Amino acid sequence: MGKTGLFDLEKHFAFYGAYHSNPFNIAIHMMFVWPILFTALVPFYFTPSFFGFPHIEFSLFGNNVQLVLNLGFLFTLFYALFYTPLDKKAGSLAALFCFLCWFGSSIHATKLGFSLAWKVALAAQLFCWTGQFLGHGVFEMTFMSHLKYDSSLSIRFIQII
Repeated sequence: MGKTGLFDLEKHFAFYGAYHSNPFNIAIHMMFVWPILFTALVPFYFTPSFFGFPHIEFSLFGNNVQLVLNLGFLFTLFYALFYTPLDKKAGSLAALFCFLCWFGSSIHATKLGFSLAWKVALAAQLFCWTGQFLGHGVFEMTFMSHLKYDSSLSIRFIQII
């Protein structure tokens, strides 16, 4: 592929394949990886917008929605810009999914409000991460060795491919 370091897709695939061979663990990842990103973006919705950018307000199916260019948007943009160079087609799809997560999390955060949104996001994070750790600890038997390499950037991308 000719890319090195962080953008070396073969390195990411090799790591993923080494620690994700059990079909049940792979299924757990397919179900929980994207919801982890989605629910991680919910609390960031309540951070202030950058440089005083105005909120983008509109109505969707009778619900008022406000999109904010804040930390949630910044993280989404970071992931999107990371995935796209890995592979143009799959990376663009992953970037689209990232922005859909940001959009959806913004809708839910708007609707729930801070006092409920952070609780729902925390509960979902605990549930999804517990599934991830059980998948590796019980089905793969690779719980600690998985922590040697930070795959948090590439895991969502590999789930698409």
